[in-house]
Amino acid sequence: MSAPYAFSEATTQRFEREVAKYPADQRQSAVMACLAIIQQEQGYVSPESEKALADYLGMPAIAVHEVTTFYNMYNQKPVGRFKINVCTNLPCQLRDGQSALEHLCKRLGVEEGETTADGVITLQQSECLGACADSPVLLVNDRKMCSFMDHQRLDALVELLKSQADSSR
Repeated sequence: MSAPYAFSEATTQRFEREVAKYPADQRQSAVMACLAIIQQEQGYVSPESEKALADYLGMPAIAVHEVTTFYNMYNQKPVGRFKINVCTNLPCQLRDGQSALEHLCKRLGVEEGETTADGVITLQQSECLGACADSPVLLVNDRKMCSFMDHQRLDALVELLKSQADSSR
C-alpha cells in the first residue's frame, strides 16, 4: 500500500494564503486557486493530488474532480512544454476553427489531445475563448491568446514554439 499523497510545506503555505482570502467556513472557495498552484508546481493535477486537496479543504473529492474536469485550464495528465487550445465552439467552427485544429493536427503529426513525440506541444480543442470575432482563435499555455490564425500564422506559431523549446535545451 502506498503512502498517502502529501503536499510540500511550500505548497501548503501557498494554499493557506489563498484560503485566508475567504471566511473560515468557506475554505472550499479556494479550490480553483489551489488547483492552479498544484498545476504550476507539478505540471498537471493528478487524481492523488485532487484527493489530497479535497481533504485539505474539507470537501468531497468528487467536488474537486468536478472543478478539475470542467475547466480545460487544468491538465489532468502531463502535457508538453506548450499547450495549444484551439476554440472549436460553433461560432469559431463557422470561421475555420475546426480547420485550424485539423491543420495543426496534420502539421504536428498528432491527434487532438495528444503531445508531439518530442514533448514540446500538446494540442487540444477548447470551448469558447470569448473571442468569436477573432476566429480562428487559440490559447497558448492558458495565457496567450492568438487571433485570426490562418494556416500561415499557425505554421509560424509552431515554428516559434519549437525554436523557443530548442533554445532552452
